[in-house]
Amino acid sequence: MEKERMTNEEKTMSANLKYLSLGILVFQTTSLVLTMRYSRTLKEEGPRYLSSTAVVVAEILKIMACIFLVYKDSKCSVRTLNRVLHDEILNKPMETLKLAIPSGIYTLQNNLLYVALSNLDAATYQVTYQLKILTTALFSVSMLGKRLGVYQWLSLIILMAGVAFVQWPSDSQELDSKELSTGSQFVGLMAVLTACFSSGFAGVYFEKILKETKQSVWIRNIQLGFFGSMFGLMGVYVYDGELVSKNGFFQGYNQLTWIVVVLQALGGLVIAAVIKYADNILKGFATSLSIILSTVISYFWLQDFVPTSVFFLGAVLVIAATFLYGYDPKPAGNPTKA
Repeated sequence: MEKERMTNEEKTMSANLKYLSLGILVFQTTSLVLTMRYSRTLKEEGPRYLSSTAVVVAEILKIMACIFLVYKDSKCSVRTLNRVLHDEILNKPMETLKLAIPSGIYTLQNNLLYVALSNLDAATYQVTYQLKILTTALFSVSMLGKRLGVYQWLSLIILMAGVAFVQWPSDSQELDSKELSTGSQFVGLMAVLTACFSSGFAGVYFEKILKETKQSVWIRNIQLGFFGSMFGLMGVYVYDGELVSKNGFFQGYNQLTWIVVVLQALGGLVIAAVIKYADNILKGFATSLSIILSTVISYFWLQDFVPTSVFFLGAVLVIAATFLYGYDPKPAGNPTKA
């Protein structure tokens, strides 16, 4: 009786953690996209914050959060934490170096997201960015030898159709506004597409490394964050070195900028929690809810987006494709012989 009660409590706890992690994922994804878009289009006096420095600060915050989680796993012992970090990172240089490739790609991707949201509205960005499902699937097939089912291939076709509808030019736009925005819209679209490919490759590469070794996901994230901050600092020096020397590393930072940075740092940790506690269908539900929220808030709050019937059709197809990709049909049970 006691054992059964404990089992029920564990199931309830697991279900609570599952929905909590998904709730946080919806909040993090939606709020990051909207605050990043708002922060990149807000007209303020003085210099705007540099996206390259924001990426570096987010990586440093992620490292700090992961060190705290390893410390918690080490039963809050500083000595154990030091030993774990020394044994798992410093004593395994080749294992650590493996993370340099996905880390560099993730750093590129994070910078591209700022470029995309500087040129696209939040709703269009959110729907188009779901193409990462397609790129991840293709890289999974080629790099991990994964086999996709009929439903998954069908979902990828629906996904491409949905994104094509979302990107379909609107006839309601005036010619002069089109001329002004076509260039920036193209830059935004190219940034999202490149981010989708980099996200797909880096995600599958990271999954391959996780499957080959037994290191914890938090240790792996510390290694990713270390290389990410190094690559990020190189980017700051190459692209924004002159501006940093003139106005400082934290130029243009305000409360909103710090919210964006913290939300971006949280992203990888939330995904790790979702992978641990939730399944693909619930993750798809969270993504769909995030798209709907982004569309509604973009229209009413940011007022930089007017949805059309073609956009809605595309968004519905993308949401359907997200669910269909995570759908796992249960095989019919064999009938028992009399």
